[in-house]
Amino acid sequence: MTRYVFVTGGVVSSLGKGIAAASLGAILEARGLRVAMVKLDPYINVDPGTMSPFQHGEVFVTDDGTEADLDLGHYERFVRTTTGRHSNFTTGRIYERVIAKERRGDYLGATVQVIPHITDEIKRSIKLGAGDADVCMVEIGGTVGDIESLPFLEAIRQMGVELGRSSVIYMHLTLVPTVGASEIKTKPTQHSVKELRGIGIQPDILLCRSKDPLPEEQRRKIALFTNVAERAVISAVDLDDIYKIPQALHAQQLDEIVMEHLGLQPRTTDLAEWDAVVHAKANPDCTVEIAMVGKYVQNRDSYISINEALMHGGIKTHTRVNVHYIESTELEEHGTGRLKGMDAILVPGGFGERGIEGKIAAVRYAREHGVPYLGICLGMQLAIVEYGRNVLGFADATSTEFSATTKHPVIAMITEWQDAKQGAQQRSESSDMGGTMRLGAQAINLDTGSLAQRVYGAATIRERHRHRYEFNNNFLDAYREAGLRFSGFSPDGLVEIIEVPTHPWFVATQFHPEFTSNPRDGHRLFTGFIAAARAAHQAAGQGGSQT
Repeated sequence: MTRYVFVTGGVVSSLGKGIAAASLGAILEARGLRVAMVKLDPYINVDPGTMSPFQHGEVFVTDDGTEADLDLGHYERFVRTTTGRHSNFTTGRIYERVIAKERRGDYLGATVQVIPHITDEIKRSIKLGAGDADVCMVEIGGTVGDIESLPFLEAIRQMGVELGRSSVIYMHLTLVPTVGASEIKTKPTQHSVKELRGIGIQPDILLCRSKDPLPEEQRRKIALFTNVAERAVISAVDLDDIYKIPQALHAQQLDEIVMEHLGLQPRTTDLAEWDAVVHAKANPDCTVEIAMVGKYVQNRDSYISINEALMHGGIKTHTRVNVHYIESTELEEHGTGRLKGMDAILVPGGFGERGIEGKIAAVRYAREHGVPYLGICLGMQLAIVEYGRNVLGFADATSTEFSATTKHPVIAMITEWQDAKQGAQQRSESSDMGGTMRLGAQAINLDTGSLAQRVYGAATIRERHRHRYEFNNNFLDAYREAGLRFSGFSPDGLVEIIEVPTHPWFVATQFHPEFTSNPRDGHRLFTGFIAAARAAHQAAGQGGSQT
């Protein structure tokens, strides 16, 4: 029987519920348990797929093609689980399903209400996400007291009654601020727990987010006023490395408390992999400077999976990776001066025309100056546009996303250059914005002897996608004759990877490799990219100085 750990938050948002849930999941997994991860989001959007990166951060794509909350990325980086369509539910998705059932007559004419119909759908969704796991971590987005979160909180309260308290544990994350130099305030936590208890949920564990470890006096006070055992008042201090959090929580016996409450048999905890990650990250022997030229750099969460994947590449190569975030419009206005001295350049994905010429300028700089380059999704498409303009002489080369009248549509929707019968309909997405969106993991065949094949060490790989536009295969021969190598294709002939063979390290992919990177294994493409940056750093005469 699956046990459930419900993670809620109070006082303020963005305290790190996702990291806390993922870290506890990692410790439980290190004790030999099968762990599932589920995120419940209170916003009305059906999914995050059409939400602005400035507001919501990145859209994480699962293996099965679900566009999901970025916390699922944390889950997959911390826990060896594969999330999917049953791992993330929004208020919009829940109401959509209930309304569809009502329209079909599934409720036999009953008045459809929040209780029991909405809460029943939430409970059904949670159980779908749990599958056959030993423990399912369920994170409820937002904070206690938000009107949007109430149906989710009511649903998890009901599950505690229906399954029995030995099968359910409630973990509440709060803020314990320090006022002035050293005055620790517990009142916000007390009020947050009071709010939670007011809707019928007594937390079993408190994770108290604070600048410094909580003194015993404050822990006792919090325990007294919240009716939580003192040993279950856990100090969640700010750390310089999120991958230290599993160790920090284990040191306070959080996993032991959870195991005891849920009646799970104690097993030895093996955090050796996490120890190795933390040690490697803390002991680099070289520093590299990476320029990330993007369109949403004001919100670092827009590129959180790429940031983490670069760090993972650094961990695997014992390299400290300093990422310089450069707004692409800045290169349009002021030129490429900021790219000088960079050891490597990365151009990530994105949608829309703004900042495109700045990204193209970054691609050209990397190609002409021999700077290691990694392009992802739009970063590949613009590398093709740049090559077309400056090598093949196609002055108006672009994507039909940006110009419908170009004579050289080197990037276009598949329906614009390929017969629909060859698979365009198979690429449709359920949402109105979908059209020909390609989502989720698909097989890719690598060209024998290519840099991509050497990096991956395989002939066929699987990677996740999120895009609408493809390379126009009508231009394949022209690009090949001009020296560009197409080193990866989908089984139905779509371009997945390009390389410049005369360049030290120039690789661009239509897919998103960052979604499958994790700190324990890294990702071969990012590891190869950081290794190339190290080589460029050393070749520039900086010698890989100790850091």
